[in-house]
Amino acid sequence: MSKQSWKGSTLLNPEPPVLVSCGGLDKPNLITIGWTGTICTQPSMVSISVRPERYSHHLIKESGQFAINLPTEALVKSVDWCGVRSGRDFDKFAACKLHSAPGSVLTDCPILEESPVNLECRVTQVIPLGSHDLFLAEVVACDVDESLLDENGKLCLDKAKLIVYSHGEYLALGKKLGTFGYSVRKKKTRRK
Repeated sequence: MSKQSWKGSTLLNPEPPVLVSCGGLDKPNLITIGWTGTICTQPSMVSISVRPERYSHHLIKESGQFAINLPTEALVKSVDWCGVRSGRDFDKFAACKLHSAPGSVLTDCPILEESPVNLECRVTQVIPLGSHDLFLAEVVACDVDESLLDENGKLCLDKAKLIVYSHGEYLALGKKLGTFGYSVRKKKTRRK
């Protein structure tokens, strides 16, 4: 395999485009964030990176909370639109015909009703990095649509039809290639 060496870049792909809701319940806002991730299990923590000049940056910093809303194939146009328009100029919920609701724990933080999974997040630290500030946050609640649960209460996230973003394109998730630990799992032997 022949490779070219390029200067350092943010080519980590694909990434989860998420709709982050913020602001109060009286004037909720949405911002599309591509740079997000899980950073800790105990306590459950995530991060998002936001440019300081973005309208949502101030809202999140002031309130100390936000919600990460996982987008589905049905929300892909809203994901794109909310990523190229500013909440300073538009009511994004109204423009996209979306609905906000109070969180189950952070009751003054809006969540996106149309998203099947909402992570309610309380900011613990803001780290200026350069072009973006990194918001570290504890996930204080996960609101999960009951349609994603099987008869035993197990989460079946594949039913949600989530999307990814890769190098300028939104993509639907494809076929399952394996499950966690499948490469080392012992094969069941048949009884004769």
